[in-house]
Amino acid sequence: MLKMGDYNYRHFSRRILGELEDESFSGPAAGDQSPDFKAVMLSGERVRLSDYQGRSNVLLVFGSATCPFTAASIAGINSLHDSVDSGDVRILFVYVREAHPGERIPAHRSLRDKASAARLLADEEEMEMPIIVDDVHGSIHRKYSRLPNPAFLIDKAGRIAFRMRWTKPQELAAAIRELLEAQTDSGNDHAIVHGGQELSPPLSYDRLHAFRAVERGGEESVRDFHAVFGRFSRLSLSLPQAILQHPGRILAVTALAGAALAGGLYAGFELRKRRLGVRRNPYRAYEKEKRDTETGTDYGAVGI
Repeated sequence: MLKMGDYNYRHFSRRILGELEDESFSGPAAGDQSPDFKAVMLSGERVRLSDYQGRSNVLLVFGSATCPFTAASIAGINSLHDSVDSGDVRILFVYVREAHPGERIPAHRSLRDKASAARLLADEEEMEMPIIVDDVHGSIHRKYSRLPNPAFLIDKAGRIAFRMRWTKPQELAAAIRELLEAQTDSGNDHAIVHGGQELSPPLSYDRLHAFRAVERGGEESVRDFHAVFGRFSRLSLSLPQAILQHPGRILAVTALAGAALAGGLYAGFELRKRRLGVRRNPYRAYEKEKRDTETGTDYGAVGI
C-alpha cells in the first residue's frame, strides 16, 4: 500500500503499478454512509458533501489530467453532466494525484500546483461540472479508495447507492436512472442500484483520446509509461497521434496493407493447393464441416 510520503509519487513505475493493482477497492461500499468532507472548488467556492443530504443525489468522479482512463471517460461524463437535472443529481469531479507525473505536470507539492493542473484539465476537456481540488495529501481521495478513476453515486440519504472501480459513463447513467426511478416509486431517499458496484475495468479504452493524458505530463511521463508497459505502449501512444495528424494517409496505407496481405494469403493458399494436389484448403483440413464459432476481441495492455 502506498504510504503517506509516496502518495504524490514523482515517477510512475512497476512498483507503483503493482501496488495499485494490489490495492483493494477500499472506501464506502453500497449502503454505507458516505464519508463527509469539506473542500474548495476550482471556482473558489467552498463545499461540504453533507450539505447535499436530503436535497440532491451526488455523483463523485475521481481523476487527474495525466490519467488515461480519465481522458477516455471524460467526454461521456461531460455529456452525462449536461443531460441530468442538477436538482436530482449533482455531479462533482474530484481532482486527485497525477497518475503519470512528468516535467510538464509534476507530482503536486502545493495546493496551487494541484489547482493549476485541475484548471488545465478543465480547459482542455471543456469541463463544465464543478471540480473539487483535493488537498495535497489526498484527504478526500484516501476516504474513497485511493484508486485513479473510481466513481461513487451517493443518494439523498447520504449513503452509497452504487460505486465503480473504474468510471464508465454509460453504466453510471443507467445507475442514475435506476436510482431516480427507485426514489420515485418508493418515496425513500436511499436505494442500492445496479447491483451496488462494478469492479471490472473497461474492456478497452479509446487510445485516440487516452494517449494524450500521458503526453500531457511531458516526456518523462511518456518515458516512464514505456518503461512499465514495454514496446506495445509505444504503439498505443504513437499510432493514435499519427492517425489524428494524417488520417487520410494512415487509412490509405492500412487499406493497401490489408489488400496486400489478403492477396498474399490467397496466393499462398492457391500455390499450396496445387503443390499438394488437393482441392480443400489445407489450413482448414481439421475443421468440421459445420460449426458455431464465437469471436472475441483482444485488448492491449492498458495503463492507469
